[in-house]
Amino acid sequence: MTTTTVTTAAPAPTRGWITDWRPDDPEFWAATGRRVARRNLVWSIAVEHFGFSIWLLWSAVAVSLPAAGFAFTVDQLFWLVALPNLVGAVMRIPYTAAVARFGGRNWTTVSAALLLVPLGLMVACVTNPATPYWAFAVAAATAGLGGGNFASSMANISYFYPERHKGLALGINAAGGNVGVAVVQFVVPLVVVAGAGLHLAYAPLLWLLPVLLATAGAWLCMDNLAVSRAPLRTQAAVLRDPHTWVMSFLYIGTFGSFIGYSAALPLLIKHEFPAVSGVLFAALGPLVGSAARPVGGWLSDRLGGAVVTVATFVVMAAGVVAVLASLRFDRFAPFLAAFLLLFVASGVGNGSTYRMIPAIFRGRDGAGTRAAAVIGIAAAVGALGGFLIPRGFGISLARTGSIEPALLVFLAAYAVCVAVTWSVYLRRPTAV
Repeated sequence: MTTTTVTTAAPAPTRGWITDWRPDDPEFWAATGRRVARRNLVWSIAVEHFGFSIWLLWSAVAVSLPAAGFAFTVDQLFWLVALPNLVGAVMRIPYTAAVARFGGRNWTTVSAALLLVPLGLMVACVTNPATPYWAFAVAAATAGLGGGNFASSMANISYFYPERHKGLALGINAAGGNVGVAVVQFVVPLVVVAGAGLHLAYAPLLWLLPVLLATAGAWLCMDNLAVSRAPLRTQAAVLRDPHTWVMSFLYIGTFGSFIGYSAALPLLIKHEFPAVSGVLFAALGPLVGSAARPVGGWLSDRLGGAVVTVATFVVMAAGVVAVLASLRFDRFAPFLAAFLLLFVASGVGNGSTYRMIPAIFRGRDGAGTRAAAVIGIAAAVGALGGFLIPRGFGISLARTGSIEPALLVFLAAYAVCVAVTWSVYLRRPTAV
């Protein structure tokens, strides 16, 4: 009688393709999988972090453009903070497909290197007082390359972790990227006034070396997974699944709110409370929202993503009501507190919606590929909220002189999100 010994294969060396990847096998995970997954997660977070920082860099710089001599209207400034989000949303589709086509390590390296483009164009714009507005708009649009990083990063990391850890892993990966928004909004106002005068070029130059280091780290320390390879037609198949579009819509409500409010808040504070010194308070919003994202994944692993998601939309609706109330009292502290509530709820919702996606496709053929494709599509559609919210505020201010009409529209949108989540995923008992 022949005895067969089952061994746990070690992954192929870094720089190659790992062909044996079984994260749901406890022995494989304990022996080698956890270590490899953590290493890839660390560098994925680094690249995604800088991607988010550069994606939202204009939200921190636009506030100082009038003081630097660029006579742009309030609506033009809101366009500059909205354009990166529109382009970022569009770029998330090809970025997701690129992981399956080129490999996670390979594409992470390329996407990190592409961040040098918006940095260079911003330097060129802000150092020349004669730069026309259209050039600023083009430079701001290229910052959307940073927004594409999120989709490819999340799709890639979803393959590395076992089902039981996906919620927390994706939450940590996303939070590490999301906190880049808080970092850029906290650091830029301090850096641009270093020394005498106002130096807007310091803002993009600050990220030059970190981006170069992240590019090198991704190339040297990450891995490609053969399991992530999938033909485009396989990924495109999810476009026919109604859950793809339901989850994409819900992600507009969660992530779209997070990134939209992040982009708009510095300008909102400056417009609504001009007596408040500095815009550093704006960084608190994305900071608490980023910190809340892993909590959303963790809660969803235990309570179910749909339950947590519907609760977050209820809280977000309450947050909008609180913002409206604060405007009536014309007090900054309640205004900021209401927005922080919105950010915390959106962060939790970001984690819960992304945890729902693998659960929805669990047990189906090609579940991992389907989930990764939907993650990318939802990331793209959801990021449109980052365009719609700043433009909503800009249009509201231009036409009525107030942000209240925009907030009422957002309140109605959250009510619709509650109804959709309940009717699709909670009305009948599911494991989502």
